[in-house]
Amino acid sequence: MSNREEAEIQISELDLLSSMFPYEEEFVVTDQLAAAELKHYAENDSAEMPSSKVQFVLNVKPEVTNASMVEFSMACALPFKYPAVLPEITVRSSALSRSQQIHLNSDLKTYLMQNFSVTTSNAMQSEDNTFTRLWIYSHHIYNKQKRKNIIDWAKELALSGFCMPGKPGVVCVEGLQSSCEEFWSRVRRLTWKRILIRHREDVSLEGGGRAEIQKQRKFSTLEEKCFDAHGARGNHMDLGQLYHFLEEKGCADIFQMYFGVEGH
Repeated sequence: MSNREEAEIQISELDLLSSMFPYEEEFVVTDQLAAAELKHYAENDSAEMPSSKVQFVLNVKPEVTNASMVEFSMACALPFKYPAVLPEITVRSSALSRSQQIHLNSDLKTYLMQNFSVTTSNAMQSEDNTFTRLWIYSHHIYNKQKRKNIIDWAKELALSGFCMPGKPGVVCVEGLQSSCEEFWSRVRRLTWKRILIRHREDVSLEGGGRAEIQKQRKFSTLEEKCFDAHGARGNHMDLGQLYHFLEEKGCADIFQMYFGVEGH
């Protein structure tokens, strides 16, 4: 199944859920931009893959009062490869204790894995055979904890690249596709004025293995890069130095994608 076919299935399922839960408070798409990107991708052959997963919440109330039935909400995120991979589902209810919710979500995950194991295995194998590089743009990156998260998560997920803090903020991560998508999923959940994937590169790992992954890398590790910070708050970087850094790494064309002008 192609990526576009998977996108079309996701759109169809969203439409179906909308008809099944017609009231606004029942079915809530929490990321309208992601839904719009997905629809645009499904309808246009030349469109790039969406930068964000579609996420929604179902709020379900019992139709009749019954002590054994409780009101709950189900938060769901659809990975890019869904339905070839499992959806990310979390159930919450004020009527359940924390331990009950943990147990419920654990059982739900087990049920999904047991009933969709073959499909999931094939899709994960496909993800592990793809090398991805994400170029992320942020309006600004100042917060020290966010900067630490970026470094720590990249290390945890075996990603390389760099992070340029300040205004604007630039982050590049590269590694296995599944790891890059997990990194982006975590980063975008943080509070930002604006953050998006400016460009994405996917390369098939024909031979597979660590050697092929290392061959595709343009960066040895992920580190924070500051280029002669200046400005009243010391939060603006020398973009000329950024361009030369990208040029040394064989990524000079990315500069124009970020800033709309050719570097020098």
